[in-house]
Amino acid sequence: MTTYDQREQAFESAFVHDEDLRFRAHARRDRSLGLWAAALLGKSGKDADDYAATIVALGLETTPDDAIKTRIIADFVKHGVHQSVEQITSTMAAMMKDAVQHIKMEP
Repeated sequence: MTTYDQREQAFESAFVHDEDLRFRAHARRDRSLGLWAAALLGKSGKDADDYAATIVALGLETTPDDAIKTRIIADFVKHGVHQSVEQITSTMAAMMKDAVQHIKMEP
């Protein structure tokens, strides 16, 4: 194996690792976001868990952040919860930061 092949293999391994980290961080963020939104909607227990699972599923779409924001905004409007798009976006960013930190600390 040449140095070039070794280098290419190292880059591919790093890419796979980064993609796995990104996927797990998004799933963790989406679950936290779903539970946060569920609490604001007055849901608890199984209803909150089901709502969070719905948000996680939306995170698997081609435009996950847009789909998630659209769903949460629609649910908030329907139930009279007052949160701006900026507040939701800010919450998503903070939860992503927390998710990445937690995943990096996992063994």
